[in-house]
Amino acid sequence: MNKTLRRVSVFALLLVFALLVRATWVQFYDGQALADDKNNRRNAIQTYAGPLGNIIVAGNPITGSARASEHSDLTYRRTYKDGALYAAVTGYASQSYAPTQLEGIYQDLLNGTDNRLKTALDTVTRKRADPGDVVTTIDPDVQKAGFEALGNKKGGAVALDPRTGRILAVVSTPSYDPSALTDASTAGSAWKKLNDDPDKPLTNRGLRQPLPPGSTFKLVVAAAALEDGLYSSVDEKTASPNPYTLPDTSTPLRNESASAPCENATIRTALEYSCNNVFGKMAVDLGQDKVRAMAEKFGFNDDQQDVPVRAYASVYPTGMDRAQTALSGIGQFDVTATPLQMAMVSAVMANGGQLASPHMVSRVTDSGGDALQNYDGGSGTERIISSSTAEQLRSAMQTVIEQGTGTNAQISGVTVGGKTGTAQHGENNSQTPYAWFTAYGTSDSTGKEVAVAVMVEQSDAARSEVSGNGLAAPVAKAMMQAALQN
Repeated sequence: MNKTLRRVSVFALLLVFALLVRATWVQFYDGQALADDKNNRRNAIQTYAGPLGNIIVAGNPITGSARASEHSDLTYRRTYKDGALYAAVTGYASQSYAPTQLEGIYQDLLNGTDNRLKTALDTVTRKRADPGDVVTTIDPDVQKAGFEALGNKKGGAVALDPRTGRILAVVSTPSYDPSALTDASTAGSAWKKLNDDPDKPLTNRGLRQPLPPGSTFKLVVAAAALEDGLYSSVDEKTASPNPYTLPDTSTPLRNESASAPCENATIRTALEYSCNNVFGKMAVDLGQDKVRAMAEKFGFNDDQQDVPVRAYASVYPTGMDRAQTALSGIGQFDVTATPLQMAMVSAVMANGGQLASPHMVSRVTDSGGDALQNYDGGSGTERIISSSTAEQLRSAMQTVIEQGTGTNAQISGVTVGGKTGTAQHGENNSQTPYAWFTAYGTSDSTGKEVAVAVMVEQSDAARSEVSGNGLAAPVAKAMMQAALQN
């Protein structure tokens, strides 16, 4: 063999070797990445080759699976029962888009690829296991009551059991029907319509729309003052001039009602009449660090609040001057909260100062209904404030309902304590304010409890009629009645 042939042979061998190396690399190193690529059609084909597992509410599936178009290589598509009612809980599973919320978190369980579902035979044959189910803590009556009471308002609401942390309802309006997004042939147009909608129906306003909480945040400031010893009782008079001038400015912090008895008012009276001067000065007297510490004990500034859907963080800001600290004391400046967060505040008061970890999944099961994991034990409870502070604030919150700004939440046979809030919106409060209400209710006959928070972002009400008592309290009342009187 002459020199030229030898060189050609060596070069050809090197090419073959390079090809083998590349093939090995792709198979053993890049293979999994390619298999998991969102654009890999085989993944969708596998996911929708059979019916998906279900999301369960009160023992009944609120999801299902149906045969897809005979012209599609995707055999099944996801279906939803009362889709708009439960969209804030389920999210969607789509043949075209990544799944969201419970559908996304438990997608492996619901499509049968979760290793916990595999039998020994499945492992040998590499057959996809029968899918499992997700059992939620949602109470259908509470969910429906909140959804119908919010109606055509833009807003969100959350209800939970203070003792266990079980989330009984997550409501967001306007809503959408997840069924519109399930079929690949129609999902694109539905997706565009939903995203172009200025009301943003895909936004989960119960868990993921933090907005200024207004006067509902005064409960956190009051808790900080009592725990710190700034005041020893909700019935001790405060040192609160009316009007209170924001520190280092000439701007007075006025109250909604000029005739309200807010000068040097007790915490009880200040909550009853929602006195801004009292809580603005109280926040300054405590200092932003102490207020922030208390807010964070309740759950503010936690960017990993999973229920198991990750809620957006409610925020108590840093780096404020004294005037800004005063405004933060009435739930303004850069303070924001979700309905979940404010429901947690009321839950702490109802539960003697302790917070049970909020969760909306009770357990996940295999296809036979056997539990793979149980979440109702949760991560236990955490003490946030003393039982004495919680008892005092419960009493003051009851005064708000009995004769204060929250009378629209009164329920016969139920002891209700709450706090209203009307938060400024836009520069110089130029836009329609946000209406808030947070409360707890205890059945006088059974002792059963519920905590709830409602936020109305926008409604058809005239600006002068926007208030926590007028718009949000009736929604909370409906949800508490459904939770306690069924």
